[in-house]
Amino acid sequence: MDRYFEDRLLEEDPVLSEVVAASERAGLPAIQLSASQAKQLELLVRIAGATQVLEVGTLGGYSAIHLARGVGAKGRVVTLEIDPAHAEVARRNIELAGVADRVEVIEGSALEILDSMIMDGDGPFDFIFIDADKESNVGYVERAVALGRPGSVILVDNVVRDGGVADESSERPDIVGTRAMMDLLHDHPRLEATAIQTVGVKGYDGFALLVLS
Repeated sequence: MDRYFEDRLLEEDPVLSEVVAASERAGLPAIQLSASQAKQLELLVRIAGATQVLEVGTLGGYSAIHLARGVGAKGRVVTLEIDPAHAEVARRNIELAGVADRVEVIEGSALEILDSMIMDGDGPFDFIFIDADKESNVGYVERAVALGRPGSVILVDNVVRDGGVADESSERPDIVGTRAMMDLLHDHPRLEATAIQTVGVKGYDGFALLVLS
């Protein structure tokens, strides 16, 4: 089905194909969004009318490129990556895609960088995409709230984990971290949220969609 949708709905994009290939050659894990998921991300940014976007977890820059396409030539994307090697690959890919003028890749611990951004009064961001270590999801969402504004959209990836998030007995750090985030979202005073399950070339997973009030 993913191949069918991509064939019918997505235009062939040699640049994005090379971005994926370059990431593979550099030894990055093949955990970036699927083509359909990345296009959905781009469209959500456009639907939200976002011009200021924050991403937690850059990897090879595939999603950052779609975010940059979503904000347009006058927009801004700040993306955070803890691994210097990944960040360097991402910068090359973002340059290849022709959106380096609107994307800033910042290296380091995302939680520390986010705290510095809050202290410096950066933002507000209209759209925040969280796709990094799941153990820190609570911290990422809390800081996203601080860096957003009423109406900001927060998208958190990988919240199903093959159904493992429903397993209360699981001790896997990614499951524990995601469940803690769900507990945070339950009756959160400033967030309306839903979660959607997905299945496709990336397996069985899903995302949480949040809107800040």
